Amino acid sequence: MKTRQYSVKVLEVKLEDEESFISFFDQNYLFFQNHLIVIDGEESERVKAYLKEKSMRYLFNVSLQKKDSQVTTSTPLEVKPKVVPPKEPQRDLKVIDKLVRSGQELNIKGDLLLLNRVNSGGSIVIDGTLIITQIVEGSIRCSGKFMMLQASQKANIIFQGVEVDNSFLQDKLNRVELIDDEIIITPVLKETNWA
Repeated sequence: MKTRQYSVKVLEVKLEDEESFISFFDQNYLFFQNHLIVIDGEESERVKAYLKEKSMRYLFNVSLQKKDSQVTTSTPLEVKPKVVPPKEPQRDLKVIDKLVRSGQELNIKGDLLLLNRVNSGGSIVIDGTLIITQIVEGSIRCSGKFMMLQASQKANIIFQGVEVDNSFLQDKLNRVELIDDEIIITPVLKETNWA
């Protein structure tokens, strides 16, 4: 017997109105083009044709088993950059030199310098600035002023409420920040040596 395991990004959507559904995906196609779209609602030929035209993978009326999650919402998902007013500078910087393993979640208040990698299935949720010096294959949710990390095709990165497309990240360190409601990714040009 041969098996393969995949990590899949899934977006669940409640389909109540075809126009709103299509408008949402027209505006946010880049964020969700590589997701599996799980749709709760009536299968309409118009919506199915739209999703096929966009080459999106989808399922209708499927109940997925969910792990316990700390994030719950009763309002519809809106993908807009969150404008955060400037915070007082963080005085405490956590430095961690341990691997973030699969199934492990770090919830950090303040800033973090991680000197090790984030394995697939590992997760970091942080409200401050984040710098990761090794590869990220897990999930990052950062709402700080900026974050710095390397490119990784397996990472699931959300910065200021918006998914960061991994194809925009360079092989070396990248600075990701929100400037005037726009996410800006700047590669760090010189080689960084961490002492």
